[in-house]
Amino acid sequence: MADPMRSTMLTDRLLPGIGTAAAIFGYVFLVLPSLIVIPMSFGTGGELMFPPRSYSLELYRQYFQESTWMDVTYQSVKIGLATMLFSLLFGFSAAYGISRTEFRGKGLLTILLLSPMFMPHIAVALAMYLYLSRIGLVGTTFGLVAAHTVVTVPFVIVTAFAGLRYVDRNLELAAETMGAGRLRIVWKVVLPLIVPSIIVAALFAFLLSFDEVVISYFISSVQSETLPVKMYSSIHWEISPVLAAISSLLTVLSFVACVAMSLVQRAE
Repeated sequence: MADPMRSTMLTDRLLPGIGTAAAIFGYVFLVLPSLIVIPMSFGTGGELMFPPRSYSLELYRQYFQESTWMDVTYQSVKIGLATMLFSLLFGFSAAYGISRTEFRGKGLLTILLLSPMFMPHIAVALAMYLYLSRIGLVGTTFGLVAAHTVVTVPFVIVTAFAGLRYVDRNLELAAETMGAGRLRIVWKVVLPLIVPSIIVAALFAFLLSFDEVVISYFISSVQSETLPVKMYSSIHWEISPVLAAISSLLTVLSFVACVAMSLVQRAE
């Protein structure tokens, strides 16, 4: 007859290993396609091939020298930075107001503000297109920034909530007792204490905006086209080898941002 205690101990030893192996397999399965693109980006010919017949920086040179790719890249960076600033302003203000006050409907308001996180992007894109088209902002840079801000603000709110949770309320009460106004308390007391959370939120907002393709496809025009939309169009109509170089650069950018967010959170 099997010993129940021994079976339990064996199960306790095996389950962590199985979980770790499953996690490693999942990460490899998700990351491997991105890693395969990297050696392909160093090819020389006019076709995508793995492994490349020979290696060079030709595809990267084409990307940085072609004005069409550079224009949409600058557009994406501009929209990403603007979205980041607006998201930080609105997201932190909402998180601070909700966390520091009590009122009826607080939970409902929080769910409403976070709802873009849970809705399909295609539904958000269609809604934003219908709304922005009525006020003439479809195809404009401001319209893209507004649409991106809607979907990035919830991530800023969640990150700000996490940072504000560790701020001692007594410090704010002490500053208020000394005669400081609310804006001065936020600027001099609260913000310096949650700088790591603000940095993480800013990186989240920028990356989400820079990588957004569904909403940008609905809202952008030829004049306001972003890099992801340009890449999607290139895949749809022609498979340009330059896409391998761009994908590799975006992969490196995402990796660097993730490492930076990890280091900032450890230093918090």
